[in-house]
Amino acid sequence: MDLEQLSQAFALDYPAELFESTLAVQADCFEWMRRVPRQSVHAIVTDPPYGVKEYDLDQLEKRTNGSGGVWRIPPSFDGNKRAPLPRFTALNIEERKRLETYFAEWAILALGILRPGGHLFLASNAFLAQVVFASIVGSGFEFRGQVMRLVQTLRGGDRPKNAEQEFPDVCTMPRGRYEPWGLFRKPLLNGMTVAECLREYQTGGLRRRPDGNPFEDVIESERTPQRERQIANHPSLKPQSLLRRLVYAALPLGEGVVVDPFMGSGSTAAAAEALGYSCVGVERLKEYYEMSRRAIPALAHIVTDDAQMSL
Repeated sequence: MDLEQLSQAFALDYPAELFESTLAVQADCFEWMRRVPRQSVHAIVTDPPYGVKEYDLDQLEKRTNGSGGVWRIPPSFDGNKRAPLPRFTALNIEERKRLETYFAEWAILALGILRPGGHLFLASNAFLAQVVFASIVGSGFEFRGQVMRLVQTLRGGDRPKNAEQEFPDVCTMPRGRYEPWGLFRKPLLNGMTVAECLREYQTGGLRRRPDGNPFEDVIESERTPQRERQIANHPSLKPQSLLRRLVYAALPLGEGVVVDPFMGSGSTAAAAEALGYSCVGVERLKEYYEMSRRAIPALAHIVTDDAQMSL
């Protein structure tokens, strides 16, 4: 899809910015998905707000001020200052129910814009994956497995708060070493084979790696490099080396439109831009939308260690 077609179909009347092969849109994704043409998207790759409320304006203000709120301000570890992270374990029953409802409603809208056979890659975490994934399947998606991002983090593994010396041999949660991405597919039409879906909708499967090997569900990953964080200081920024693999796999024929409904600073769109894929990123908050306008072209020009994904 050329840029003019991309803009006409997906910018609508929202503030928007075109890049070489991608489009950034400032809009609430729920409203936006209700308005764009049905079955116009080939894949979705996104990292949504899991606590839902952590990106409410009052919580972002607390995070900026260092007072926490739903954001936990972790202590330094071996001289390393750790980034704030949402208190997923602090969600009560009502908030978990809100989470289930949120993703169930979101998944119905996602089904509406995806072509039959279109895949959804959804970043998650070990604590809430079961809640979020069940909501998405309950709305009509097929569960196709999980992509495990193996990554060394400094999150988890803490001793009991205010009792570190009393219980030196105890940790309240395991040290995080993986990040689960849910992999889902919009069902094929009744009786349709994958080959038929590929021919008619350019969807239904995943693209093999450039070396001909299959896409794999375990990816050894790095923490987001500092050079990328200097471009886009977003709390949930994923590395280009990971996102380019996921975005590349999402379009089985290397053609079509990828959407990130929770764009943040635009890292998914930047991965698509680096690959020459058409992509639409949608972001509700003006601060992050403005960040994406600067970050997308800069991140797209990053050369990753995985040379095959630096096309």
